[in-house]
Amino acid sequence: MQKTKEEVVVIPVNRATIKGNLTIPAGTKGIVLFAHGSGSSRFSPRNQYVAKVLNRAGIGTLLIDLLTREEEEIDASTGEFRFNIGLLAERLLSATEWLKQNPATKSLVFGYFGASTGAAAAIIAAAKFPEVVRAVVSRGGRPDLAVEHLRKVRAPTLFIVGGKDTIVLDLNKKAMEQIGAKKKLEIVNGATHLFEEPGKLEEVARLSAEWFRTHLTKATNG
Repeated sequence: MQKTKEEVVVIPVNRATIKGNLTIPAGTKGIVLFAHGSGSSRFSPRNQYVAKVLNRAGIGTLLIDLLTREEEEIDASTGEFRFNIGLLAERLLSATEWLKQNPATKSLVFGYFGASTGAAAAIIAAAKFPEVVRAVVSRGGRPDLAVEHLRKVRAPTLFIVGGKDTIVLDLNKKAMEQIGAKKKLEIVNGATHLFEEPGKLEEVARLSAEWFRTHLTKATNG
């Protein structure tokens, strides 16, 4: 009986490298690349929780550090990299190219899960890889930071926002108007920006798994 494959991978980015946690359930047809929010990493407990739910649903995941070790050290004291959306999107594109070449993942269907500022990076990367990225989920995202790319997104996109996260909710509603692809807004009632309230992150994970299962499977069969 085949088992889930888990490994830490090293991905080249220009003259440096970033690390990622790659999980491939046996028989999976799709894989989701995670883009974390500002000041976070591949060890984000919220993203790790969502990734485990996706894995149990038979979907592969790759959680990456969008910054190099040196950049993380600088950012910890200055914050200069965490809102560099262009740089974060470039790292996401590099990781996607790595997945396209990696023997274990090159035949899979790709999706993006972006949280907070990472959602903006995911939107930019999805706009630049319209034939590769088949589904996007934004959790408490900042799509307004990628406004010039929204019209170029072709992947079905799910926006998940906490009902109490009113400013971000408004930003998401405005951003959705710019996307011509299939889109949906899910408001998690009673949740704030980080979905820390009991049961709210579980709802995020459930909604995400349903979205990816539907659209990555559809892309495979299509």
